[in-house]
Amino acid sequence: MTRDDDTQPTSPDSDDQLLVLPDDLRHELKEPMGPIETDADRLLETVDGPLIAVGDVVTYHLLQAGHRPDVALVDGRTKRSAVDEEIHEAVTAGASIEVRNPPAELAAPVVRALRRALEADEPTTILVDGEEDLVALPAIVAAPEGASVVYGQPDEGMVHVKITDEHRAEMRDLLERFEGDTDRFWALLESDADA
Repeated sequence: MTRDDDTQPTSPDSDDQLLVLPDDLRHELKEPMGPIETDADRLLETVDGPLIAVGDVVTYHLLQAGHRPDVALVDGRTKRSAVDEEIHEAVTAGASIEVRNPPAELAAPVVRALRRALEADEPTTILVDGEEDLVALPAIVAAPEGASVVYGQPDEGMVHVKITDEHRAEMRDLLERFEGDTDRFWALLESDADA
């Protein structure tokens, strides 16, 4: 497993911090961005492009259904508690990138890792030290047309977002309302070069 160059713990004003979720946006993120499915096999019947999974339990259910996501982001936790050992072992078995991303933030290392994983030819699992939940937002912006982003909705199931220009525009607007360095965030997410 490789660690991204800049994944060491950092101070809050480090240049790794890009965006922070403001408290007044939290309620907007509670609404699912797509249909909720509880059966991984049924969900997979509607996937016909690259699949990006955000969350340990979601990734586990997709693996159990025989489908390895093209990109998976896991952090070893679900609903703020550690996942069962069986889930942890299954979802981290293929982890190839390890990055740090503090809760309620989008930091440079995880954005770089997402970009790299989306461009990789092989399925890529990103193990996040911290929290991976918010990475669903830039994944929706950066994923190719026709791709699927699947993330967990606590106590309800898996939310399936089939990528369209409309979804991308919604996520762009939402991310623009985060606090932090949005210019650098977009430069990192949308280019091959490190900004």
